[in-house]
Amino acid sequence: MNTRNLLDVIVVGGGAVGASAAAALAQSGFDVALVEPNPPTASAEDAPLDARVIALSPASVRFVERLGAWPLSAARAFAYREMEVRSGDEVLRFGRELVAEPALGWIVELRALQARVFDAARSRVAAVHAARVVDCERGEREARLELDDGTRLRARLVVSAEGGRSSLREAAGITADGRDYLSRGIVAHLTTEQPNPGIAFQRFLKGGPLAFLPIDGGRSSLVWTRPEAEVEPLLALDDAAFCDAVAEASGLRFGRVVAATSRVAFPLRLQLAERFHAERLVLLGDTAHVVHPLAGLGLNLGLIDAAALVDVLVDARTRERDLGSLATLSRFDSWRRSDTHAAARAIDAIERGFGGDLGRVGQWLSRGLGLVDALTPAKRFFAAAACGDIGRVPRMAQR
Repeated sequence: MNTRNLLDVIVVGGGAVGASAAAALAQSGFDVALVEPNPPTASAEDAPLDARVIALSPASVRFVERLGAWPLSAARAFAYREMEVRSGDEVLRFGRELVAEPALGWIVELRALQARVFDAARSRVAAVHAARVVDCERGEREARLELDDGTRLRARLVVSAEGGRSSLREAAGITADGRDYLSRGIVAHLTTEQPNPGIAFQRFLKGGPLAFLPIDGGRSSLVWTRPEAEVEPLLALDDAAFCDAVAEASGLRFGRVVAATSRVAFPLRLQLAERFHAERLVLLGDTAHVVHPLAGLGLNLGLIDAAALVDVLVDARTRERDLGSLATLSRFDSWRRSDTHAAARAIDAIERGFGGDLGRVGQWLSRGLGLVDALTPAKRFFAAAACGDIGRVPRMAQR
């Protein structure tokens, strides 16, 4: 068996959040190992755009850019310069001019982003292990991991970025509460009668929101939340009938839907860890919080987790404090748990209100859109929030 010397940090999970944390910590001078059993690879340059796309805020883009993982290929990342939210007859619109940014955000192929960030990590960390964790022991002074290839690793701190089903979180006795939305998000890429000019459009409907997100060639990426009972019938429609159903649900915002790629659906749930740390262990990304996609915050929250952890550990090193102690990690916990829990609960309330679960609350929310649209300072606040520039922003994500 191979036993390494004591590392500063072991990151478990090589998705965009885990790899960005590993790359940023190594770039900041920490001795880091990354454990990921299935290292991500990019699509071929001429491959069709993958169905899984995500929204990246300018704050998240600044972070990955400072890791050398941005920009992506023009065929894998698409700027949106305006947001439009509708509910009934009310509408809220705001654009990048309110925040002096080149874009309000980017719609990005997740696979391409993961591959670029993983490459950034691989070029910086002490070692990458394509293996799984089979055992973790956390002691007073260090943590010890055993991998399924026989490797044993020691570190002052273990970072779990394994996703929503984290074995390390469960082994630490950290519970995760939430609820199943009993709905799924249907995704596909659409060609519409009128090209999407770079607008992130969302319409709230009973049962869940519908979003058109701008991608290549004036197309839109669809994310349509529907109750579980409606999902299979929608997936079973032929292409023409599915396009008609989507166009009607969108209120013909970009005219008729003339073509759609194959569609898939993924389950939606809210899941929040009761705490984001234990001694020698910290949780990032979906391991700590899973939120509804209606605001596009999921991956952005995780990337800011990673950037915030760098701030906390750099400060601990400067003050000559133990990187994995409860005292150090409680600072990260109080920062990120308060921010992410507040965001998750707000998104959950909006989803329930607009979706009809809260009765007359949805009517008041709809009227609120029109009121906000009439107030430039309010719109500027929402634009700044969309950019990730509200509240405490980690150094690597700041302007």
